[in-house]
Amino acid sequence: QVQLVESGGGLVQAGGSLRLSCAASRNIFSINAMGWYRQGPGKQRDVVASISSGGSTNYADSVKGRFTISRDVAKNTVYLQMNSLRPEDTDIYYCNARIWSTVEYNYWGQGTQVTVSS
Repeated sequence: QVQLVESGGGLVQAGGSLRLSCAASRNIFSINAMGWYRQGPGKQRDVVASISSGGSTNYADSVKGRFTISRDVAKNTVYLQMNSLRPEDTDIYYCNARIWSTVEYNYWGQGTQVTVSS
C-alpha cells in the first residue's frame, strides 16, 4: 500500500504559476508510475502528467510546454510545476500511484483545488 498527501493548490491569476507536491509513504522507486490527474464537476478524471519509476514522463497535449512533472527520490515526493496557467486549468488535482505485477493497484491522494482566475 501507499498513502499520498498532496499540497500546493490555491488561487492564482491567469498566466501565473503553482507547484503541486505529492508525498508518498514509501520509496517511489518501488512505485511503477506516479502521476497527476484532474477532475472538474461532472467530468471524468483525466491524466495531466505521469512519470515512471525509470523517469520517463508523459503529458496531456493541453499542458505540454506549460507543466513539468518531476520527483525528489530522497523525499519520496513528486511535483507538478504549472506555469502559464489558464482559467481552463481550474480543477481538483489528484496524485496517483500505480503498482503492478500480476494485478494493478491504483492509489489516490485526497485532491487539491487549483483555481485560475481570468
